[in-house]
Amino acid sequence: MKEPSPQLRWEQRSQTPLLVLAVAFAVAYAVPIVVPDANARVHRACTVTEWVVWAAFAADYLIRLGLSASKKAFVRTHWLDLFAVVLPLVQPLRLLRLVSTLLLVGRRARMAPQVRLTTYVAGAVVGLMMFGSLAVLSVERDAPDGNIRNLGDAVWWSFTTMTTVGYGDHSPTTGLGRVLAVGLMLSGIALLGVVTANIAAWFIARFEFDDQAERAQTAAIAELTAEVRALRAEVARLGGTAPGGQQAGVPARAPEADPVGAVPPVTGAASVPTP
Repeated sequence: MKEPSPQLRWEQRSQTPLLVLAVAFAVAYAVPIVVPDANARVHRACTVTEWVVWAAFAADYLIRLGLSASKKAFVRTHWLDLFAVVLPLVQPLRLLRLVSTLLLVGRRARMAPQVRLTTYVAGAVVGLMMFGSLAVLSVERDAPDGNIRNLGDAVWWSFTTMTTVGYGDHSPTTGLGRVLAVGLMLSGIALLGVVTANIAAWFIARFEFDDQAERAQTAAIAELTAEVRALRAEVARLGGTAPGGQQAGVPARAPEADPVGAVPPVTGAASVPTP
């Protein structure tokens, strides 16, 4: 059995710790938005936690880059990871740290072979809805003409936006809020496409399995029929019986001759001779 590469071993070992850090990032990101009047120490601790989580994902990228056999191929195939690592450095904005962490968590989750597609899609829906609600609430709460003032309004807006329903009772009014809306719309459409494709693939695989089972059953019946015919021929050979039920080597019986003077059977009305 081929031994896994150092890069694959690192990815398998770091999967759970990075997911735990992602949960810590979610809490640190949500607390200042849900509880804006919290102590300054709480806000500072949340900010530090966000940067620590981002730094952990950045270190994970660098370690995987160092363990990869081909550095150029790794950068070329993991360009989205590099973009997510560099993004928060462009401008120290909390929303950019949110976007980069979501991208990195999604990339690392897809690498895990034990994460099924359905679980990943469900987690992506919940995560995007939660972070989308918090992000739009943070940018729309203090907007002069904004109508998303509390967490309930933000969650309702995220749900209607991701499902592309768009009732219009709540909508972003700032430029950044509308950018978030576009991202949620595209994410909702993409996830819906993934779910639809997954269901279609399941049905196709099910039909192919039934067809293969039917073909295997037909082949088994044909094989059993051929074996029965061969057994019958073998039994006939060993018992000395010809295929027609006649003993092998014994001539067929000739029809018995009619006895002398036997009167043939009357098949019709006979004419009586006159004396």
